[in-house]
Amino acid sequence: MTLVTGATGFVGSALVRQLLAEGAAVRIVRRETSALDLLGDAADRVEHAVGDVTDADSVYAAMEGAETVYHVAAMVAFAPHARERMRAANVAGTAHVVDAALEAGVGRLVHTSSIAALGRTVRPAAVIDEATVWRLSPANTAYAVSKRDAEREVQRGVAEGLDAVIVNPAVVFGPGRSGEGTVALAERVAAGRVPLAPPGSTAVVDVEDVATGLRLAHARGATGERYVLAAETLSWAEVLGTLARATGAEPPRRTAPPWLLTAAGALAEVGAAVTRSEPALTRATAQNASATYRYDGSKATRDLGLSYRPFSETARRLAASLGREW
Repeated sequence: MTLVTGATGFVGSALVRQLLAEGAAVRIVRRETSALDLLGDAADRVEHAVGDVTDADSVYAAMEGAETVYHVAAMVAFAPHARERMRAANVAGTAHVVDAALEAGVGRLVHTSSIAALGRTVRPAAVIDEATVWRLSPANTAYAVSKRDAEREVQRGVAEGLDAVIVNPAVVFGPGRSGEGTVALAERVAAGRVPLAPPGSTAVVDVEDVATGLRLAHARGATGERYVLAAETLSWAEVLGTLARATGAEPPRRTAPPWLLTAAGALAEVGAAVTRSEPALTRATAQNASATYRYDGSKATRDLGLSYRPFSETARRLAASLGREW
C-alpha cells in the first residue's frame, strides 16, 4: 500500500494519478472538507483516510499497513497571521508523518520539500543546489524556514533508522485549480493584469515532472539525500512572456523597479492584515522576485534519470487548461 498526504492538492493529485497508472494501490490522507476536483475519477480508485497531518492520531491510523509514504502535504502562506498554522502543518505535521512511519516500519518515505528550504541570500552569487548551506538572511521567508525545519524532522527520522529521501521542487507550473498558486498567476497574465515584470529570476518545473521526480526518488534515490527538481532558471520577464504568448495575451512591456515591488508588498501586507487574507505580494517575496536566483536541477537527471519538459511546453498545457490555447 502506498500512502500519499496532500493528495487533493496540485502536486499530490498529479502524483496519485501517476501511481494509479503504474498499478499501485493508493491510500490518501485528506480532510473531511477537502475538494476532490483535482483528482477527478482517481478519487474513486483510492482508499480514503480522513484526517490531517496536524492530528497525530489520524496520521498513525492512516499509516497502518503502508509500505511507501509520499509526504506532499504542506501549507504555503506569507501573511504574518498564518505563520503559526503554517508551522503546525509543515513542521509539526512532518514530525507526525516521520514518527508514524518509524513506528509502522514503512519501506521508504519520500518527502516533498521546496527550493525555498535551500536558503536564499539578499545578494545571490553562486548557483543554488543540494549542497547549498543554509544561511540566516532576510531573503528567507517564514515559509522557507518552515520547510527547512521540516527537512530537519526528516533527517532526524533518518538518524533514527528511517529510509527517507527529499525532493526540492522549483516553482511548479501546470494545469490546476483556478485561483490558486501559479494557475492564478497564469490567469492574471491571460487577462492582461500583469503590466510589469519583476526584475529577478527563479527556477521552474512542470507539475508532472515533479510527480515523476517523486516516484524516481522512491525508486532510485539515496537515503537521506536531497534532489532539486528544476527544469530551467528563467527571468520573471521570460516566465511571464512565455505564459502571455501561450495564452494569446500581451506580455509585460516594462520591468518593475525593486523599490516599487517592495512598496506594493508593504501595501499588500497592510491590506491582508486588515482583511485576515493572504497577500498576493509581501516585502519578502518582492525582494526575492527582484533578485537573480539560479538553481541546478541536474542531480535529479544524473542520479534519478529525470527528464524535464521545457517551460514553453508547460505554458501551452496550462493555457489549454484555461481554454486559451494559441
